[in-house]
Amino acid sequence: MSIEDTFRNLEKRREGALIAYITGGDPTPKYTPRLAEALIKGGADIIEIGVPFSDPIADGPTIQAADCRALSAGTTPSAILDIVNETKKKYDIPIALMTYYNIIYRMGVKKFLEEAKGHGVDGLIIPDLPIEEAIDYHDMAMRQGISTIFLATPLTSKKRLNAILGFSSGFLYLVSVLGITGTRESLAKDTAHTIKRLHNYTMNTIPLAVGFGISKPEHVKSVIASGAEGAIVGSAFVKTVEENLGNLSKLADSLTELTRKLKAGTLRKDCH
Repeated sequence: MSIEDTFRNLEKRREGALIAYITGGDPTPKYTPRLAEALIKGGADIIEIGVPFSDPIADGPTIQAADCRALSAGTTPSAILDIVNETKKKYDIPIALMTYYNIIYRMGVKKFLEEAKGHGVDGLIIPDLPIEEAIDYHDMAMRQGISTIFLATPLTSKKRLNAILGFSSGFLYLVSVLGITGTRESLAKDTAHTIKRLHNYTMNTIPLAVGFGISKPEHVKSVIASGAEGAIVGSAFVKTVEENLGNLSKLADSLTELTRKLKAGTLRKDCH
């Protein structure tokens, strides 16, 4: 199922999407498919897998530590693609990769996209690729049927947002706060305002999903109630991995339980 079809089906069911992130290869490449399966069993609608990188500029300390564990375990971009392929053989769920452009560039953009498509990747998120340098990448990704998911922030101007939307497919990724990823006790007070402002431009065009700092069911509920079509949770899942490295069986169960709680926040209430 495509990312677009997933959002359409969820809209019919009056649900927002829970997009669940894990770092590929953490704690080992072999074990990552089991963690993806745990997220799926908990109700995740879309899986986002991070390709570990030595200099992840958008990531906070939790995901940076996961990157180090994954790289130390010998995780490569090819291993991540194999993880996607193994997961997609068992589950019809969209999988997006979060990666930095250097990884794609080193393999060759055309080759990377062909390999990604062949292994079942549905979308790509590249935080350090500005739209001004993304024309060739965007065109090649479109030919492969891979969604190009770009990011907007609370400071993105109307003019800039319209330009970003011209390059975006799958969903628009709204970074809810300025800074890096990480769990937070509460969402920024202006997050709801930002969601409503951007939703004026994305409505009936592309789903809007909100990430960075979303770690609790009430956070998910808040962004969906504010008009977003999806909530992206990363550091909370990665932290759960970190806390259960010594007990991999408990780790899978913990991820499933957390996913269920977060997914409950995506249910929309009908107005009467």
